[in-house]
Amino acid sequence: MNRRKFSKVTSLTLLGSGLLAAFPSIGSDLKAKSKLRLGGPIFEKFDSPESWVAAVKNAGYRAAYCPVGLNAGRDDIKAYKKAADKADILIAEVGAWSNPISPDKKTATEAFEKCVASLDLADQIEAKCCVNIAGSKNVTNWAGPHADNFSDDTFDLIVETTRKIIDEVKPKNTFYTLEAMPWVFPESADAYLRLIKAIDRKAFAVHLDPVNMVVSPAVFYRNGDLIKDCFKKLGPNIKSCHAKDLILKEPTFMPEFNEVRPGLGQMDYRVFLTEMKKFPEVPLMMEHLQTAEEYKAGAEYILKVEQEIR
Repeated sequence: MNRRKFSKVTSLTLLGSGLLAAFPSIGSDLKAKSKLRLGGPIFEKFDSPESWVAAVKNAGYRAAYCPVGLNAGRDDIKAYKKAADKADILIAEVGAWSNPISPDKKTATEAFEKCVASLDLADQIEAKCCVNIAGSKNVTNWAGPHADNFSDDTFDLIVETTRKIIDEVKPKNTFYTLEAMPWVFPESADAYLRLIKAIDRKAFAVHLDPVNMVVSPAVFYRNGDLIKDCFKKLGPNIKSCHAKDLILKEPTFMPEFNEVRPGLGQMDYRVFLTEMKKFPEVPLMMEHLQTAEEYKAGAEYILKVEQEIR
């Protein structure tokens, strides 16, 4: 299913697309009144901190994915950080998408090294967090289900691996976070609490994506309760959030969820944004859409809901 494809995007460039021409409409009344740190991928080409800031502003965003890759030099990292601060753009997250608990040693080693490098980058550029999923025991799908994913041994391995990643970097300006998945820890707010206690590192925190925690029709139809529970139990530990939406296909014999852009599904954005108001510096980052127009529509929906609940 599309919602389970975790091809995360930090910065996208489409040469000569002109797709952002419609985005300034977001930046008028809704943007002017918004206090939300909303962000998403950038489709406009940029080759300097100044052109990156312009692209983010053109999109109407107050938050952004990390604009540089793991091979960036320290001077470039500092320049983008300085530009972000000057323009009041919050760098939300650095993606470390990989499988550090893979049974395949080579895969696990490479993933560990990527997580360390990503956390180091996040610390240098002072992103809100470095984010990954815990991984999987599935050797053919790094983010897929496996019978051993919810075993005590896997829980202990996640704890050990996360500690090692954090201890290798010792970040001072960011946090290492895990995003929930339905088929591995942490799959619920209570699982997050278990991990926070077991990992026992100040630099470990939560990346909240409520869509990934919808595991049944019962949770789907009461997802507002799920969101409230997460913020009640995890609020101060949440460093970044993902904005997606979800539909339940019918008629089907077994539940099948499809991910859609914000506003086209049944995720309770009124509850989501009401809870986020309590933590105004937590960014809300859209993902998994295909075009600039889709992101524009998603942003307009989110900002309209935010305005309605003020």
